[in-house]
Amino acid sequence: MRRARILIVEDENLVARDLYNMVRTMGYEVTAIAQNADEALKSVKEKKPDLALMDIVLKGNVDGISVASVLWEEYGIPVVYITSFADDLTFERAKLTEPFGYLIKPFEERELELTIETALYKAKMQLLLKEKEQWLSTILRSIDDGIVVIDAEGRISFINRMAQKITGWEEREALGQTLVHVFSLKGSKLNNHLLEPEGLKEAILISRTGQEIPVEFTAAELAEELGQKSGKVIVFRDISQRKKAEKELQESRERIRRTLAGTIQAISATIEMRDPYTAGHQHRVALLAEAIAREMKLPETQVEGIRFAAEIHDIGKIYVPAEILSKPTKLTELEYTIIKTHPQAGYDILKNIEFPWPIAQIVLQHHERINGSGYPNGLKNGEILLEAKIVAVADVVEAMSSHRPYRPSFGLDKTLEEIQLNRGRLYEPEVVDSCLRLFKEKRFSFD
Repeated sequence: MRRARILIVEDENLVARDLYNMVRTMGYEVTAIAQNADEALKSVKEKKPDLALMDIVLKGNVDGISVASVLWEEYGIPVVYITSFADDLTFERAKLTEPFGYLIKPFEERELELTIETALYKAKMQLLLKEKEQWLSTILRSIDDGIVVIDAEGRISFINRMAQKITGWEEREALGQTLVHVFSLKGSKLNNHLLEPEGLKEAILISRTGQEIPVEFTAAELAEELGQKSGKVIVFRDISQRKKAEKELQESRERIRRTLAGTIQAISATIEMRDPYTAGHQHRVALLAEAIAREMKLPETQVEGIRFAAEIHDIGKIYVPAEILSKPTKLTELEYTIIKTHPQAGYDILKNIEFPWPIAQIVLQHHERINGSGYPNGLKNGEILLEAKIVAVADVVEAMSSHRPYRPSFGLDKTLEEIQLNRGRLYEPEVVDSCLRLFKEKRFSFD
């Protein structure tokens, strides 16, 4: 019978030597004497002791209690504390690591021997119990899944009831067949690559009756026996209901998206009915803002939010008197001040609507400028949403290049010159660059 192998972790040489002699006298083998945490862990990795006698106070930044947690949780090595410290705080900390023994110096040799024997037995029982729990847990997790086991030659040696139900193959017919004969996948050759243990995979299984069944499966190697290759276990489940639910959810999301788009377009049309001279402005801004966002390679969901925000960025003009909106001459200072309230008004209208994007914030910030000269809050570069910066540039380009009751169009060249001139001062450089590329290289047109 193999002698139990003991690791001694003690930073006092005299105490360590006494422990060494006592342990040897008892008939145990001492694998090493470690003086600190690093030496203890190194010895554990190299020599794999059966038990560690651990002093709580060690040299260095890591004490024995911290080392004990690692030994049991990661290596399954029980720890017996040996210490001259018996205060309540130390004892409570030690208890948290669930030690297998706790001896207060000085102690008798017989007391140490009994503690070691008890700890070894207790650890053995706990490890056996842990193995049983894992075994039972695996069975319970797999009971509603299909399970197929193949031997080293790739032939089926076991198939459970759920696997028979999904594949349509009875056990007596499936046993001895090659896996690909029973577990046939549409459009995929069931090779070793697919059977690598790389997590869950999805495929379409062709049942014995020709039915196409979406499945989720994983594979794992069986433990080798005496150095000989064993086999693999494939665990799979029918995910037809999940796929159906995912499809219905996607269709529902699409319906909601269409409804949202229609609602926003209706709001946009309502706004423009009060300001017929700028009809189509919001829609054209939305077209350009979306194009800029795509040129910047933003995620699709972010692009969609930018488009929707641009479609209603002037919603706050509902609160501006119609005679100011359609005035054919230059606005007075008071009238311009009233116009400047529309971002805040738009925010107040939208702030309580739970959009999937920060629509209200974009509307609030679309007249802010990165140098702080914008309105209504004089925000600076780091305080302004990227989406609002994009809508801001699109808004300026559309407004300057379009006719207004009080002035003719500035023309596209003059408009692009304006944003180029104020690149990095009023407008985000990356947004300006993307906008210029659209017009100069990719021939973007509002038409």
